Amino acid sequence: MAEAQLQQFLEKVRQLNALVALSEANPAFRQRLSDCANHQQVVDLASSLGFDIARRWGEPPSQRNQPMVSIGGDGASLPVPLPDLAMAGGGDLLDGTLQGLANGGNGSGQNLLSGPCPLPGQERSEFLVMRGQLRLELIHSCQFANPPGFWYDQIESEWVLLLQGEAQLRFADEAQPRSLQAGDSLLITPGRRHRVEATDPAPGTRWLAVFWTD
Repeated sequence: MAEAQLQQFLEKVRQLNALVALSEANPAFRQRLSDCANHQQVVDLASSLGFDIARRWGEPPSQRNQPMVSIGGDGASLPVPLPDLAMAGGGDLLDGTLQGLANGGNGSGQNLLSGPCPLPGQERSEFLVMRGQLRLELIHSCQFANPPGFWYDQIESEWVLLLQGEAQLRFADEAQPRSLQAGDSLLITPGRRHRVEATDPAPGTRWLAVFWTD
């Protein structure tokens, strides 16, 4: 097979591995997956979270242009199990993780502001912490925007902090998009539809996002 086709195949395998890892780490998502009655519902659910698992051999990326999700710094490794945050001392684990991130690392020695920029029009997400109802992601966007008519409509709460660059974020219940720059943060409640209108060209826009369910 041609190298381009091989890379498409490997990317789909990585996305399926990430989807499996998410289902094992998030009971709410696992239940939503279990509630799907057919293949198309699974594809639609995965697409709402940024996975493009419906694409067949040789097809171009989906027009939905959703962010690709990777597990680990190399985009291939599965998340390392962490102590349950609900156990005694779990809060210390989260505090320590966030403190380490504030100091520029993710626990593996990688600086959060390092690494190559995605291709123009793409977005890459790395899981830093996944345990129980909590998920911490580092998101790197490059001239990325959701396609017209697409809205995120998630069951989780999300707190997002812009680490680098600028972005335009639009809520369905607001007439104008919000302009965000490095240091800005906001809380997105479950069911509040939103979309990314614009992000910076290289070196791109980097976000830190915390997702959880009550």
